[in-house]
Amino acid sequence: MKRPAFAALVSFALTSFALGADSLTVADLLRAAGNIADEGERFRRLRELEARPDLDAALRAELGRLLPVVDDWANGKARATVDDSRAAENGYLCRFITGRVQPAGAAAVHPPEPAADSPLHPLWALYRGRMLLWRVIQSGPLLRVKESRDQYYGEARRLLQEARRAFPENRVIGMYLGQPIPWPAPHAPDSAAPEWANLQREGLEKLAAIIHWWIAERQLPDGQFGGGWGDDVEMWRWWVPVLIGFEDPAIAAAQERTSHGIFRRPHLRTGFTSRLTDVEHSNEDTTDTILPMMHLRPDDPLWQQRALRLAELMRDRWTGRNRRGFLQFKSIYFSVDRVDETPRRAFDTVYHPSIVQPTLLYWQRTGDRELGTLFGEWLKVWIDATARAENGKPAGVMPSALAWPEGTVAATGAPWWEPFPLNHNDALYNWPGASRLMTSTLLLAWHMTRDEQYLAPIHSMAALALAHRQASAPAAPGSAAWSARQMDSFLADTLAKYRFLSGDTRYDELLSAQAPGYVRFRLAGDTRALVHSLRQNTEAFRSNWEAYTSEMRWTDRVMSFTGNYLRHLPEPAPPPPTPQILYACATGDPGTPLVFPLNAVRWRTPPREIAALVTDSGPTSFTAELFHFGTAPRKLAAEFLMLRPGEYDLSVTPAVPSATSAHPTKFRVTGPRAEVALELPPRRLAVVQVRATAPATH
Repeated sequence: MKRPAFAALVSFALTSFALGADSLTVADLLRAAGNIADEGERFRRLRELEARPDLDAALRAELGRLLPVVDDWANGKARATVDDSRAAENGYLCRFITGRVQPAGAAAVHPPEPAADSPLHPLWALYRGRMLLWRVIQSGPLLRVKESRDQYYGEARRLLQEARRAFPENRVIGMYLGQPIPWPAPHAPDSAAPEWANLQREGLEKLAAIIHWWIAERQLPDGQFGGGWGDDVEMWRWWVPVLIGFEDPAIAAAQERTSHGIFRRPHLRTGFTSRLTDVEHSNEDTTDTILPMMHLRPDDPLWQQRALRLAELMRDRWTGRNRRGFLQFKSIYFSVDRVDETPRRAFDTVYHPSIVQPTLLYWQRTGDRELGTLFGEWLKVWIDATARAENGKPAGVMPSALAWPEGTVAATGAPWWEPFPLNHNDALYNWPGASRLMTSTLLLAWHMTRDEQYLAPIHSMAALALAHRQASAPAAPGSAAWSARQMDSFLADTLAKYRFLSGDTRYDELLSAQAPGYVRFRLAGDTRALVHSLRQNTEAFRSNWEAYTSEMRWTDRVMSFTGNYLRHLPEPAPPPPTPQILYACATGDPGTPLVFPLNAVRWRTPPREIAALVTDSGPTSFTAELFHFGTAPRKLAAEFLMLRPGEYDLSVTPAVPSATSAHPTKFRVTGPRAEVALELPPRRLAVVQVRATAPATH
């Protein structure tokens, strides 16, 4: 999507001073440069100013110290290099920020500060203020600790307020100070479409616009996006609604460039990173490149073998039998050929499913028995740990970390829920952390084996959540009541998938209170909840385009500006974006696509001028409502991903009954996927329905 026209006009008007630059004062030139919206144009004007022979020597020296930062901010892509010295945060968008910017008094001020009365000071404040903000938006340890967060954000806001006084026409500065920049919808709502369809269309098209901007403006030929490989590979996580819910050739090609590109790096030569780092970061280079390709190219043996390599390493190198006799990961920190078993790092955690997510998907699709044995044995250590009370942990609560080789809960001498200091990177593995990854993996194991033991941790935690749902009295940290109140953050996702698979209604009370709008719509026909969730996401995309695109410095935080920054300001913040609702509606998956995805369909058509709402998805049936916003019939294909082998009929009918009806399309499912062509009428709500006519004959 192009930068809003208003900003372009402002930029044009402000840069027109070049016609008479020699007659303007230095203050005039700096004021105009600060008000320019385009970073490249600002750099060019400042270079012209530096070259003026009449420029004061002191100011020239100050400008010379600031210009490298202005240059990096504007022109880094033109000088991008491959840096294999670290995993991430070293791309052209951020390498000049990483590790160099700290609050005043904590380290040398960067960029070097001009004199307080220098006319360059407000422009310096614009750059340093933004750099301080982006450090915290990226850094979990800084964001989690209020004192650190406030120190960075406080100084940044003071500097940006100074810049705003000097450059009042620069709307981007106002965005950082809680004044949103409008991002209007490209189309007016269609009166013929239901409200959910208009909201979903706006969300899909704006999400696609952000992705296309990153591809066009940031991606390099080798697949990088400018944040460093380890962060660039995470982009696909928020691309999911359009990447695997629809079919956009440019987006798919960009993902292929990234996935293939990182496997050409030397540290992945043997199928997994050779860098010794923690599980969150060691998994990204493989999981976040193999997994999307297994959706885009599910039958490609290259990606299947890369997924199986992870199981081989898990079996032969990363796990062992603990002193309680259970299979367990030995450490948070490991690489392709090393495992760090020092006591402060020797833990299995609920984050560890991320290391084998592609292999879990392969198991889900193939039922491979060896994988079933490997994963089933490993998950038993978590079943055992959940069931017992230990180190203050209540029985029935799944911990976030298990010590190796003891197999005990958390760390000796530390609270069971907080084994790692909050200001350390490993605080990511404190409770509840990524519990959703583990509960989803347990649910997958039950689905594949029908062994009820894998549901035990899910049932015990759901029972605690139900028992304490109405409690309002203060609860001691670590207690059963306290734990139950934290489960909203991860349990609903797994319970929704369990409900869809099993039909078990015992947790509907929890789901009605905790689940997102799509799940409540599927369970009880709650259209208001569905529309509310879609509207929240749409409102997030109605302002601050720049925060998702040109201002964003970290490729793993593209959706985080509101949640990591704006919500900490005194000014009201828009809702954070939730692309998950778009994915759920389009595919029928009630939870995360990262582990045990239940996406029932992929619409083989671009994510524009269309809205799709799956209303039923199962092994023998499927129903969705679709609205095509175009003026002519639309041909597309639906790829069904959950239907059992057999004979089926597909029909496309108006949502409002009419006198005419089309003959159903007959098709056969013989494998894990079946693609069927269909046609949607223009500007009319249609129902796509699939029904089994005969079971498989072989």
